[in-house]
Amino acid sequence: MRQIIGTRIIRAAALAAVLGSAAVPALAQGMFAPVIYINNAAVTEYEIDQRVRFLQLLRAPQSDRESVLRELINDRLKMQAAEQIGIRATDEGLQNGLAEFAGRANLGVDEFTQALAQDGIAPETFRDFVHAGLVWREVVRQRIIPGVGMSEREVEQALTRELQTPIVSAVLLSEIVIPAPPGSEGEALSRAEDIAAGATSTAAFAAAARRWSATPTAERGGALDWMPLDNMPPALQQIVLSLQPGQVTAPLQVPGAVVLFHLRDTRGHLRPGATDQTVEYLTMALPSAAEGARILAVARNCADVHVEANRFAPDPVSRQTAPLGAVPGDVAQRLATLDENEGSVIDYGAGATLVMLCDRTPTLLAHAAPADTLPPGVQMEVPPVRAPAPPAAEGEVAAEDPLAGLPSPAQMRDQIFNTKINAAAEAYLAELRADALIRTP
Repeated sequence: MRQIIGTRIIRAAALAAVLGSAAVPALAQGMFAPVIYINNAAVTEYEIDQRVRFLQLLRAPQSDRESVLRELINDRLKMQAAEQIGIRATDEGLQNGLAEFAGRANLGVDEFTQALAQDGIAPETFRDFVHAGLVWREVVRQRIIPGVGMSEREVEQALTRELQTPIVSAVLLSEIVIPAPPGSEGEALSRAEDIAAGATSTAAFAAAARRWSATPTAERGGALDWMPLDNMPPALQQIVLSLQPGQVTAPLQVPGAVVLFHLRDTRGHLRPGATDQTVEYLTMALPSAAEGARILAVARNCADVHVEANRFAPDPVSRQTAPLGAVPGDVAQRLATLDENEGSVIDYGAGATLVMLCDRTPTLLAHAAPADTLPPGVQMEVPPVRAPAPPAAEGEVAAEDPLAGLPSPAQMRDQIFNTKINAAAEAYLAELRADALIRTP
């Protein structure tokens, strides 16, 4: 009997050994198997699945497997870049980051983690997501921001473009409404993401609307009539105004559906006084047009003209700033065709006048409020503060504020600075990716 039992135990142990040796490779080829290596770090199938679940729970865009794998690769590169320059997140800093992220959902870290667990998402998935963002933020602060420069001129040019862009008052949209009954929200969202990625033209969006949209507009490719912007909910206004004609919104999830909008066209009007200009210019009285031509041949800017004027006594240069409409007609005509630091000569026969444009500014911006703070190394002259418009008298309609909705110089400065930082950070990440050894098992 003992011999029989002993034999069975030996056979069972041998079978377990065989099954065990077969199970380990099977497990290695499953959820915890490396999918890709980034230098010496691996991304596993488990991490991809977890990140997909995490992003879909947050209803974040680009939660498909391909996009998630790309971001996990980027996370590895960010962590490696941080390690190379000695950046590590402290326990306190990481906990604060987790709390800040959970706070966006009005939850504490424990509550947020418990909510994730209900959808099968491990706490480590949340932690790793926040951790990569924290260390990358510090990499950007140390490596990117010191090299980002900005000038007063950039802010002024950006404000000028904004000022001279028509204010949108009506939009021409097309819509796709994809039903998302309970239990099929993920499928509807995935389909909407595919449509948004593939609808690169009005015709492509119309074809997708005819196939997938569940509204009466589907028959005409989702096309809506002109819609006054004021008739739209404020949140949707902001989304639509962020588009250029031909672009499609990210999928918008509403109860029971996922919605896409395609912007076909806009209507609008310029702000009052948007084209009015204030010019800083100089004039120089000369004995002949030939003398003016000689000076313009060597003077690269208004400062050089002042140097040339030292040859004459008394100083023949007059420099002033005025609205273009207030400048004498013959001089204004020349200034209208000049770029900054370009000049022209008006030949009067018995004498001549050299005209040079030193600066051209929209009149409205010449009286805008200045930026209050600037990044290190950036200096900006402070223009006068615009006086508030007087209130309308009783019974009168208040005049439109020409600067309503226009970013302040400080806000525009922040927009430009952040755009430059983001572009530089993306370029650095692309460089890290190009230099990395990325391979599949």
